[in-house]
Amino acid sequence: MSQRIVFWFSDTGGGHRSAAEAVIEALKAKHGEQVEPVMVDAIKQYAPPPFNRSAEWYAKVSNRRPWEWGLSYYVTNGLRRFQLTQLLLWPYIRSSMRRAVRENPADLYVSVHPILARLTMVYPRTRPPVVTVVTDAVTGHISWFAPEVDACVVATERARQIGLRYGMPASKLRVIGMPVSARFSQPFGDKVELRQKLGWGAEKPVVLIVGGGEGVGPLHEITQALSFARLECEVAVVCGRNQKLHARLQASEWNLPVHAYGFVRDMPDFMRAADVLVTKAGPGTIAEAFIAGLPMILYSRLPGQEEGNVAYVLDEGAGVWAPKPDLVVNALRHWLGSDSRELRRAAVNARRLARPNASQDIADFLASYLDLPSNT
Repeated sequence: MSQRIVFWFSDTGGGHRSAAEAVIEALKAKHGEQVEPVMVDAIKQYAPPPFNRSAEWYAKVSNRRPWEWGLSYYVTNGLRRFQLTQLLLWPYIRSSMRRAVRENPADLYVSVHPILARLTMVYPRTRPPVVTVVTDAVTGHISWFAPEVDACVVATERARQIGLRYGMPASKLRVIGMPVSARFSQPFGDKVELRQKLGWGAEKPVVLIVGGGEGVGPLHEITQALSFARLECEVAVVCGRNQKLHARLQASEWNLPVHAYGFVRDMPDFMRAADVLVTKAGPGTIAEAFIAGLPMILYSRLPGQEEGNVAYVLDEGAGVWAPKPDLVVNALRHWLGSDSRELRRAAVNARRLARPNASQDIADFLASYLDLPSNT
């Protein structure tokens, strides 16, 4: 008989869903039909209005008014402030959250969302184990660290220290890594062959510019700045679902080779074939770049939760911070021109920080609560 694992998540940012999917992938690969993983968007399916529209609000605010998100992050990110927020909201959402638990019985609950970890408040006293998998790599909001859960998995030692600061028992904190799809951890293959497959040249360095699944950020402006500077490189821009940006890039004339893509499913090959990644400071993308040994130029960060990601990449020598297109140009000119040794050092540092087995290690940790035998 299979054992049921319910993953609480919400699409307030793509990282929660992708983290859950990566761990589920690892669980199924090792345990097959012995486990029955189920993903439940508890906020969309169960939260009362207007909280059930949090994903829409998050997408709009994080992309267009990040200062508004930052304000809400900092206002609630303190022990007394967060406790007050809970006291005010709990009477309104209590019955909905109890229904979420009642309608989704499990042998193990896993939360990959900060607020949903607090569902422990509604579990009966004789409840199944509850584990939180924190999907913010460094700067975790206090809401992630519910001391009532059985364990809390974090990606870095810095995140563990924050958990301790917010009252999480040391015995419940485990540093394992950021879960990413197994596709990113496959053998690299030959870089020249990958570039041929993608239609890229083999002579010049390739700069990969990404803006997440929605293709947000100054991707066109950065590409334009690289073109004006006539840097000796090729550029690949992944626009995601941003069809307007994709069409605009394709219609423009450039002073260097520019390859524009919409939503792609072979991002691991893109990262393995590139020499530099230009990206926002999302934790999942950074973890994937570490595995690929890909130096990073970070052009934006979400206030609060992504600020620590920038500091971590810079402190560890795996990338630079360049919040304006001209700063991206300067960083690339430095790396690709006068000091290629620094670029190579950044690649080495990225590989040093990689945790390619994190998803499987997290899956194994979860399985330990169920005493599941391995299929292998």
